[in-house]
Amino acid sequence: MRAVDGVLFDIDDTLVETRAAFRVALATVLARYAPGVDVDRALALWRADAGQHYRAYTRGELTFHEQRRTRANELHATLGGPALDEAGYRDWSALFDEAFASAWSAHADADPVLARLLDAGIRIGALSNARQDLQTTKLARAGLGERLEVLVGVDTLGFGKPDPRVFLEACRRLGTAPARTAYVGDELDVDAVASRQAGLVGVWLDRPGPRRVPVTEAEVTQAEVIVIRSLDELPAALGV
Repeated sequence: MRAVDGVLFDIDDTLVETRAAFRVALATVLARYAPGVDVDRALALWRADAGQHYRAYTRGELTFHEQRRTRANELHATLGGPALDEAGYRDWSALFDEAFASAWSAHADADPVLARLLDAGIRIGALSNARQDLQTTKLARAGLGERLEVLVGVDTLGFGKPDPRVFLEACRRLGTAPARTAYVGDELDVDAVASRQAGLVGVWLDRPGPRRVPVTEAEVTQAEVIVIRSLDELPAALGV
């Protein structure tokens, strides 16, 4: 008997190759605002978000643009770019967004696995810490939107992961019991561990390459979640 009736996916760096898209966006804005900066260093700083501003946004404490303007200015302060006032930030943001969207693409393992799960009668959806409209457009651009039955964003309830309520709301909309629903994401804490604590089957997708934040082997062992290195491993891990 299969372990689950439904699977919910994170989107960024799980279904869509967002890390590469962030690199394109940062290279574009830095070419204008801080030419000569090491883009890979900027990418690592951006993804780490040491001030946890994006997490504050997912808790409903900051607006999207408040957190991003703060992060942009912190990045510039570290790398030598100018301070951005409101007008300057709007120009920066427009340039960033255009470059970011131009680079969205699905991971090669995403669509085949979604198709396999659907063929097996598994219901599938997405739960993301980004806005629904942004993620709907991103999934459509990546060619994955029609595969997913449900999309829950940070604006659905006004807050996001790791709050257990968003996982339970996504299960409710998908029509599957939490204990019979897997959640698959690329972050150990807010994806795999948080979903397990909410009563779902937590799956950590630990793709090859630099992690957003360092994770020790002890933390992985203590997490008590399923660990996969590719979505290709997911069906077997779930007994599908």
